[in-house]
Amino acid sequence: MPVTPFPRPRTLTAAPGDGPAPGAPVTVVLDPSLPAQGFRLDTGADGVAVAHADAAGLRYALATLDQLRAGADFGEVVYHVEDHPDFPVRGFMLDVSRDRVPTRRTLARWVQLLALARVNTLELYTEHTFAFSGHEEVWRDASPMTADDVRWLDGLCAAHGIDLVCNQNTFGHMERWLKHEAHAERAENEDGFTAWGKHRPPGTVEPTAENAEFVTGLLEEVVPLFRTRRVNVGADEPFELGTGKSADRAREQGLGTVYFDHLTRVVQPWLDRGYTVEFWADVFGDHPELMGRVPAGAVPVVWQYDSPSLTAAVIDSASPEQLQQWRDAGVDVAALRNGFRDRAKLLLEAGVPFWVAPGASNWNSLIGRLDNALENMVDAAQVGLENSAQGYLNTSWGDNGHWDPPSVAFGPALFGGAVSWCLETNRDLDVAAVLDEHALGDPTGTTGRVLVRAGRVCAELGVPVLNASPLHRALLEAGDLPGWAVPDAGRLRAALGALAGCREELRTAEPACADGDVVVREVTQAVRLAELAARYLLPRAEGAGGPDPATARVLLAELDALVQEQRACWLLRSRPGGLDDSTARFTALRRDLVHAQTRAG
Repeated sequence: MPVTPFPRPRTLTAAPGDGPAPGAPVTVVLDPSLPAQGFRLDTGADGVAVAHADAAGLRYALATLDQLRAGADFGEVVYHVEDHPDFPVRGFMLDVSRDRVPTRRTLARWVQLLALARVNTLELYTEHTFAFSGHEEVWRDASPMTADDVRWLDGLCAAHGIDLVCNQNTFGHMERWLKHEAHAERAENEDGFTAWGKHRPPGTVEPTAENAEFVTGLLEEVVPLFRTRRVNVGADEPFELGTGKSADRAREQGLGTVYFDHLTRVVQPWLDRGYTVEFWADVFGDHPELMGRVPAGAVPVVWQYDSPSLTAAVIDSASPEQLQQWRDAGVDVAALRNGFRDRAKLLLEAGVPFWVAPGASNWNSLIGRLDNALENMVDAAQVGLENSAQGYLNTSWGDNGHWDPPSVAFGPALFGGAVSWCLETNRDLDVAAVLDEHALGDPTGTTGRVLVRAGRVCAELGVPVLNASPLHRALLEAGDLPGWAVPDAGRLRAALGALAGCREELRTAEPACADGDVVVREVTQAVRLAELAARYLLPRAEGAGGPDPATARVLLAELDALVQEQRACWLLRSRPGGLDDSTARFTALRRDLVHAQTRAG
């Protein structure tokens, strides 16, 4: 039976015939007429003929040949393959700052998977998790990446045809810096700010020349460790901008101008050195007056993490409470109904080149939001292709403690690589089969099937939620979870049945990959956490307001056991720094269960 390589090629023909005999010659020729990173591959009785456009094309041709050779009847099939990518830059961004810093073994596993998917860029997103000299108080408890770690990973990536890129935030998301006395005065609002009904610690640096010099100093230390002459300076979600120390400037000059002036101070030194500089386009893309100000070499990256169908469902089902919450936060969710097309509207109208950044939907989910991830990635590819985007950056964030294990993002990472290589042939990819055949080596087909089945539970709960699963929110927010985010009892019981089935199926899984045992253990743990969340919500869905004392007692004991297993699973993949902060986020749930148990005790 002919083999279909992964990712699926743009052109593939396979016919019965005399294929290459063992030891048949392989001829390789450079063909500059082929598209960049492209190749042509032919097999037959005379051997194998490879034509390639460049070094990357040769790498991908030989990887395809290896997959074809793995077929038992390789010598009885004649293959013709022609292939090249839709997007020159096909990236994956891994968040290593939201508590979970991967071990070297885990990073090596990611490189292996990304190379399989023909991803040619890996970005490590850092805030405080690099061992910056002179700033030990910031990273002391984080088990940070060191200069040696970066050099090692950079070499490993280079050996696999992957550019390792520094992704260091320089504007918003600076909480882990600003909480320290040495940096507190850098904050836009030193007393913090209120968003989504809660007071939050300061997270945005004031846009001053001094702060631009400070973050540039951080970049000066880390960027030279990466051989790739590209850097991502972040600059997303400066929530407090214009509300504190920069308020007068924002009123006089405009918020967009204040934002972009600071961004330019950070970006320009690297542009002057010949770097390509990426920055997140969430603020930039809302200000038409900035559309003509992008300097050569700077690239706005448009991110959108919820699919058009989910966003539409959220808007159409929104309660008055939700609508008011969005208005209070200054968020126009309705303007994002059409996904990337709406997110990039101003850039599209102005003809400003941009890259697209969908998401793996692993974060805030426990077990993934697979349907949302796949649609989101296809949407990104479609809009990117229509507008000649040169880059596609799939993202894996770690919000709220990064409770999800790495393997929950494996499938979305492979799918994102495939659709950024060739959307037309990979948009309907069987993710479970790809996982089992190419990434996990499970001959039973169980592990990939369970990852896909568990990843679809969220969509089946019937509660459309942006950027999160109701099950994750239940564990995080406990009694503060709003009523509109609670699925009905029938849906929760169905979810419990599906999750129990996943857990039982995993007992028969036989992944042969080196980390197979880890995958089974960590996915089992994620499923059990999701089950706990569903069982916690069920009494509320049934009108009881919350668990009774007996149920609370059982759930509390289960929670304590699961937190211990969470710690054990974490240490199989990740460094110890951040673990205490991550597990501390179960405190609200534990407090609520103790209260429920005591109240009627």
